[in-house]
Amino acid sequence: MTSATVQPSLAPKASSDDIPWNPKVRQQRTFSDWITDIVIWVILALVVVAVIYPLWFVIIASVSNQTAVNQGQVALWPVGFSLGGYEKVFSDGRIWTGYLNTVIYSVVGTALNMIVTIPVAFALSRREFKPRRVILFLFTFTMFFAGGLIPNYLLFKQLGLLDNWLVFILPTAVSVWNVIIARSFFETSIPEDLYDASQIDGLGYWGYFLRIVLPLSSAIIAVLALYYFVGHWNDFFTGLVYIRDADKLPLQNVLRSILLANQTGLTGQSSGGMDLLQQREFANQIKYGVIIVSTLPLLVLYPFLQKYFNKGVMIGAIKG
Repeated sequence: MTSATVQPSLAPKASSDDIPWNPKVRQQRTFSDWITDIVIWVILALVVVAVIYPLWFVIIASVSNQTAVNQGQVALWPVGFSLGGYEKVFSDGRIWTGYLNTVIYSVVGTALNMIVTIPVAFALSRREFKPRRVILFLFTFTMFFAGGLIPNYLLFKQLGLLDNWLVFILPTAVSVWNVIIARSFFETSIPEDLYDASQIDGLGYWGYFLRIVLPLSSAIIAVLALYYFVGHWNDFFTGLVYIRDADKLPLQNVLRSILLANQTGLTGQSSGGMDLLQQREFANQIKYGVIIVSTLPLLVLYPFLQKYFNKGVMIGAIKG
């Protein structure tokens, strides 16, 4: 009995287009790939310069001689280094009171915002919650039609919120736009199978929300917290209209008062050994210093939330 010899079949050689791309294997780059990379890097560099240079200019202008700034001599490095603007800003005792007030308003306000927004968005994301469409419609209605300044002022007066620090927190306890973003996140990013599994384990809505949903929602929570915190930190209009007590003013209104005091104090007479030109230059230096003082805390905070910010914006985006 003879054994049959099996000849191996000759398969056609796969072309480079048929081989799947392996990220662990270094690919051979063509000339067009290098050109594309160079163009992309140039565009990114221009975008980075366009974003960073204005901030850098404000920084160097705040410590430069204002005559050199006005004559265009300040471009990349300070000219005539001076910290007089910062000394004037920080020597005013109101600045520290304003900082403390703003920190309190921002932290407490953001905490209340998150306590209200996240549960509301979660409830509106549940399909078994029948009134959710009506409630969401009423929420959305307020985005297009508001009472206006005078009705709000009269309402806050009746509620005793005028000249009260709660006026910075209670009226802005929830943002409809942020509720919609969080609701979209819960609907599209939290699998429904997790709720079914939690029911099998005996968890109710609160247990499911606290033990499963919240730990999986760190990205959107960080994004909304940053949105709310920036909104409270930059809140200028509330203090301008509803607060008369100087000890309750936030940082933005205090800085405005310092800036106006130095600009309106310009006279033709010498003040403190400075003529009119020197006073104007000093006021301009204070103006740049005020910008840095008001934005520096946010610039320090943002890098710690950047990874959550990028991820949360994409995941929590409204999907059709």
